[in-house]
Order: sequence, then structure tokens, then C-alpha cells
Amino acid sequence: MQVKVNGQDRDIPDASTVRQLVQQFNLVPEKVAIEINRRLVRAKNYDQPLSDGDEIEIVTFVGGG
Repeated sequence: MQVKVNGQDRDIPDASTVRQLVQQFNLVPEKVAIEINRRLVRAKNYDQPLSDGDEIEIVTFVGGG
């Protein structure tokens, strides 16, 4: 299945979930914000399957002061 992640095309296995995609990037699901097709996905919905052609933006939280 083909999706776009942060502007780059990626091939991922069929029926991959948001959580699995985040884990592929070695990120902690609780420390990212995710949009799919310009809609924010809440953490409780990270087990939803992705669809071919989805556009995903993953943003990591950075602390600072």
C-alpha cells in the first residue's frame, strides 16, 4: 500500500495501523501528533487502519525553555 508521510511516498504493508507506522519510525506514540488527510487523529484512535493514498503528517513534541 502506498501512503505519503511528511511529504514523502512510502510503501507500507496492507492493513497497517497508525500505531504501527509510528513504531516504524521508532517514535513513542504518546509523544507525537498525527494528522491523516489533514484531520488530527487522537491517540485513542491510533489502532485504526490506514488506507492506500492517505497523507500522513507526524510531528514530534520537543521540550524547551
